Amino acid sequence: MRKCKHEDLIDGYLLNKLSEEKKQEFEAHYFNCRVCFEKMAERDEMLTAIKYKGHTIFQDLETETEVERAPVLGQIWAFFTPKQWALAVATTAVLVVVALGVIPNLTTTSPQFFINDDLVRGSSIRLISPVIAVDTIPSQFRWESLGEDVEYKIELYNHELLWSATTSNHYITLPQEVKERMVTGEKYSWQVKAFSAEGTLIAVSSKVQFPVTK
Repeated sequence: MRKCKHEDLIDGYLLNKLSEEKKQEFEAHYFNCRVCFEKMAERDEMLTAIKYKGHTIFQDLETETEVERAPVLGQIWAFFTPKQWALAVATTAVLVVVALGVIPNLTTTSPQFFINDDLVRGSSIRLISPVIAVDTIPSQFRWESLGEDVEYKIELYNHELLWSATTSNHYITLPQEVKERMVTGEKYSWQVKAFSAEGTLIAVSSKVQFPVTK
């Protein structure tokens, strides 16, 4: 599989170590990148196994008797050289640090994607209003609900980002100070992103444009 230049951002995203700008850039990218999506899925599968099955694995080991373990440990000890043991210990320490950093940020539900050839698309949010020309500056923005435990982020643009806010509702009222910055005769666009309770991007809307005609 070819390597994507954004692939190095995956761990930073899972560990929540990216700046807000880099986070948004990566979210917009991996929704449409098959390489990054598959890498995210691999990490999700691995970490889910550690999170939900790790305790049973260690529990099984603990139930073995000392008599049964002693010969096995002796064989393992004899198999490795001191240098190899030092390397194994260092590697284990790194894996533990990564696991402890990733697991608290692990999502319980992965986004659903539709793969068509090399194109990966995430779930789409349908914007309700405004989606056509309006004769007054809108007071409220509405979109379809994706259910409970979802947080939405709305972004309003003119030539650049004009306003951004988050809400758990599927609608939001435009603040008066923002309305005062909007003028008639201009074109504006808006977009909504949906995030799971764990903070992972799960759906986006298209960016819809609406002109204020009067």
